[in-house]
Amino acid sequence: MFEVLVFVYENYWRGDACPELHQLERKLSAHGFEPEEIQEALLWLDGLSLAAQNAQLAPDEACPASTGFAPVLPSPTSLRVYSVAEQDHLGAECLGFLSFLDAAGVLPPPLREIVVDRAMAAPGDPVSLDELKIIVLMVYWSCGTELDALVLDELCDDTRSRLPH
Repeated sequence: MFEVLVFVYENYWRGDACPELHQLERKLSAHGFEPEEIQEALLWLDGLSLAAQNAQLAPDEACPASTGFAPVLPSPTSLRVYSVAEQDHLGAECLGFLSFLDAAGVLPPPLREIVVDRAMAAPGDPVSLDELKIIVLMVYWSCGTELDALVLDELCDDTRSRLPH
């Protein structure tokens, strides 16, 4: 499924530039993706579209980089508590990365909730960090946001090739 999502991300510069799901299915099939992968990815993308539409986002929260407004930072006294199911499915590494994005002010709470929703809908137990990064990219992609270069670099960096200091 994630290979299909990466293909969609790389070939359609924004979510609204992506063809409708039945046309996308034909294009993905023509590019050689397996029918099961395509169906899983299309179902996931449909859920992403629904989650993005249902989110009650203020203009400065929806896509902070595209609007020119500063990202909305959560209140210093607020705390996101993850359920046991979320903790199990996301794992410590993904939860730490979400906390990092939150603390850096690049993932406003409404978008974080969409990321968590889509991560919970993703296969894998737990979801890998690389898969979570794809999910974050797809959430921003769905709202047509261009990410800051440093954030994009962090999301696209292959951490397996890093050497610890």
